[in-house]
Amino acid sequence: MSWLILLLTIALVCGSAPVFAADDERYLNCMKSFDCGNIKGVGYPFSGSDRPDYCGYPGFELGCSNQFPEITIMRSTYKLLGINNRSRTLNVSRTDYTENLCPTLLSNTSLNPNLLSSTSDHAEVTLYYGCPSPSPPALSSQFTCNINDTVMVGNFITVNFSVLSITDPSLISYLTTCNNSVKFPAHQSAIVPILVSPNVSEFLEAINQGFELEWSANDSLCDTCESSGGQCGYNKTTTAFTCYCAGQPQDFECSSSPQAPSQSTKKSRNSALEIGLSSAGAVIGAFVGFWILAFIQRRRRKAALEKTEELPIATPSSKGLATSTNLSQTTPSLTSLKSDIDKGSTYFGVRVFSYDELEEATNFFDSSRELGDGGFGIVYYGVLRDGHEVAVKRLYENNMKRTEQFMNEIEILAHLQHRNLVKLHGCTSRHSRELLLVYEYIPNGTVADHLHGRQSNSGLLTLPVRLSIAIETASALVYLHASDVIHRDVKTNNILLDNDFCVKVADFGLSRLFPTNATHLTTAPQGTPGYVDPEYYQCYQLTDKSDVYSFGVVLIELISALQAVDTNRRRHDINLSNMAVNMIQNHALNELVDPFLGFDKDFVVRRMVTSVAELAFRCLQKQREMRPTMEEVLEILKRIEKENYGAEKADVLDISEDDVGLLKHASSPLQLSADSISDQFWESSSSTKTPHSY
Repeated sequence: MSWLILLLTIALVCGSAPVFAADDERYLNCMKSFDCGNIKGVGYPFSGSDRPDYCGYPGFELGCSNQFPEITIMRSTYKLLGINNRSRTLNVSRTDYTENLCPTLLSNTSLNPNLLSSTSDHAEVTLYYGCPSPSPPALSSQFTCNINDTVMVGNFITVNFSVLSITDPSLISYLTTCNNSVKFPAHQSAIVPILVSPNVSEFLEAINQGFELEWSANDSLCDTCESSGGQCGYNKTTTAFTCYCAGQPQDFECSSSPQAPSQSTKKSRNSALEIGLSSAGAVIGAFVGFWILAFIQRRRRKAALEKTEELPIATPSSKGLATSTNLSQTTPSLTSLKSDIDKGSTYFGVRVFSYDELEEATNFFDSSRELGDGGFGIVYYGVLRDGHEVAVKRLYENNMKRTEQFMNEIEILAHLQHRNLVKLHGCTSRHSRELLLVYEYIPNGTVADHLHGRQSNSGLLTLPVRLSIAIETASALVYLHASDVIHRDVKTNNILLDNDFCVKVADFGLSRLFPTNATHLTTAPQGTPGYVDPEYYQCYQLTDKSDVYSFGVVLIELISALQAVDTNRRRHDINLSNMAVNMIQNHALNELVDPFLGFDKDFVVRRMVTSVAELAFRCLQKQREMRPTMEEVLEILKRIEKENYGAEKADVLDISEDDVGLLKHASSPLQLSADSISDQFWESSSSTKTPHSY
């Protein structure tokens, strides 16, 4: 009788399911376009207003509070003038040039080439600031600005038209004397008409027509998804494109064409009586079914227990040894652990992968898929069977001691969740032929790549981006230290960047867990030459201040774009940290700074870079007691960003010509406290003769 009831219950539940089944909520939400300001019918890849972010793509979030929507590109705000879905282009203009040619902060337009690129209707405009007055007669584009209480003469030029190519040596010489310049695109069709007799008002009107950009947001995948009846979206958890279907999300396309919205709507609007009866029947049937299943399961457990009690109990033999041993009784946690790893799908909340699956994902660990080679293993690019991109770390060692450490590290990693840390997706079993870690794949390379590697000529690492990288990296390290974890290998090769240039710190999985009641760990020095804390190297004592030292090297890299170790430099300059400390003490910071940043021309840049150099100097002290904590470092970096981007007027620092020597009275940095270092640095740096203007 009970089996008959169970079958009737299952039939009732299965038969009634279609009655209350509904389309996936995300599918329905992403189906709707939205209005943003004066632009109507906006869809993928954009999100904003009441359209959820999972219906768009990162980097295309819109602000819809004004008449013209706004979009943030590389941390700068632009006015969105129009969208063309057919050509996948958008027309934007710079908000800081809406009313005049005198913005508070002078900055070039920078784009993320992975998301946006200029179209053929492109004219590059260059505005020069701080030029000598009067301008040569050949230049009729002069204007005057009062920026931060500094009056300066400016000129605007369009440089990529053959009719305006500047070949006159006198004009070239004149423009090189200007203190600063700003470049950004404009519509060629808007610029051409004003070439003959340019004037400020017409030029301002022309650049406010904006410029056109073509977007790239998994467009081919979106076409495939939409042709199968799905709605394009993005899964922030997996950081991958997602196709939302009527039933459930898919990676690329819907397996079968979903019902048309009208059919789905009709289906969901059945009579109240039918819905009520079906729902009530389903609930009652499900309750009865679960009760019967629970009853049967209890009976089985009871029978199994009775059978176990009938087994012979282990008794000592004549030699004093047990004739039988029940492992699950003596070490239940060990048995449970082995079962969870080998037979289950997760361990400490992360997925357990089979070795074969990861071998297939990396094309048998193909050397062409290597992403990096660290001190603990090689990282490979992989694509799982479900299409998700991952980074697979193949650890070098696989012995008993290493296995235990591996399991401990998984436990640590599983509990570390921070927006600026690379996320751990899973691992292999401890009994796998190799120990493998599976991380999220970060597509935009490392900070090292962009500073002095294969992407160093992209020009995308402006000073604001570099400062943001420093802040986000410091935030990740503060979180690790608060979690009693020391990274131990902080370097620009371990700081990854996503497509929006947000930081993802990697390789923290093989860090040391720092006991809360200990001041240091005694361990053999590990790390990368050029970044290792000198005191750690000499005394074998690892502390959170070891990470601070390494971060100081990263700060110097960010402002100099030089490698931490370069044997092509002079002997005393091979190590960047030594080189930086010497240059700062010898008033030669200008020789250290990356020329791309415009240190010698822009007083805002000058002040910010000097502040960062002062902080790096404190981090690079050889005695750990003299270094700030990561919490202090983060606070100072945030203050530098806030003060300089919101500053009414920055004091100009002329280190190279300063009469008061930097740290003049210090025979050695080790003789100074952290506070005195800061005080003397600023005392020497701010003692300038006259404010420098553009």
